[in-house]
Amino acid sequence: MVKLKKYTVQIKLFVLLLTFISLIGCKSTPYQVYKIETSKSEITSSLTQDEKIEEYIKPYKEHVDSDLSAVLAFCPENLEKNKGKWQTNIGSYLADVTLDASSKLFEKREGHKVDICLLNHGGIRSIIPKGPITARNAYEVMPFENSAFVLALKGTTIVKLAQYIIDEKKPHPLSGMSFTIDENKNPIHIMVQDKPLQLETIYYVVTSDYLSNGGDNMNFFKEKSAIFDLDYKLRNILIDDFKKSDTLKISSKQRITDLN
Repeated sequence: MVKLKKYTVQIKLFVLLLTFISLIGCKSTPYQVYKIETSKSEITSSLTQDEKIEEYIKPYKEHVDSDLSAVLAFCPENLEKNKGKWQTNIGSYLADVTLDASSKLFEKREGHKVDICLLNHGGIRSIIPKGPITARNAYEVMPFENSAFVLALKGTTIVKLAQYIIDEKKPHPLSGMSFTIDENKNPIHIMVQDKPLQLETIYYVVTSDYLSNGGDNMNFFKEKSAIFDLDYKLRNILIDDFKKSDTLKISSKQRITDLN
């Protein structure tokens, strides 16, 4: 019995010793920063990679530059958007070529001609300078990826279209339509394709996809009874006209007359 008691005491002491060692091991040891070392490493791999990329795209870039720089036609005068109260030479040109190209395509697909073209003054981003012109000029004038859409609108909505132009007091590109602004700032004598407007008739108006959804507060376009995507970018319409014309045809036909 004495020996058993002695072993029991020894076991208890051993357990206590293990517990003590465990507690000491769990105790967090504080660390302090006593030295900071720095070194410089020259990075050359990214520059080498950039050079490889530049070398890879060089022939494609040269090909694109060549296409954009090729002379396509001649412009007889500077076409600018800041000269003219109700219409500008560049606005009239853009609206005329858009109406012509869209009407031919729409008639082929749907059996109807387009009656009117309305674009937005703010969408014109550059001039077309007098002299030789290239595809690059088209990209500068129309840098956005807008496409031509045709909307079916009643004559009553065409009146709202004319009123919008008057209220905006901006020379929005307009073609296929003319009207007079009376003393009360209302549109009168509205003509579509040189014929008096009929309020119950359906007219086909070409514009951009952005404007067709009411962009630039052209909310009257939301009254459309039908919409057609021509899948034809406005910029490409412009480039195609460059390609088929030795000299651009700029119409000075008056579209808006102001009695005030």
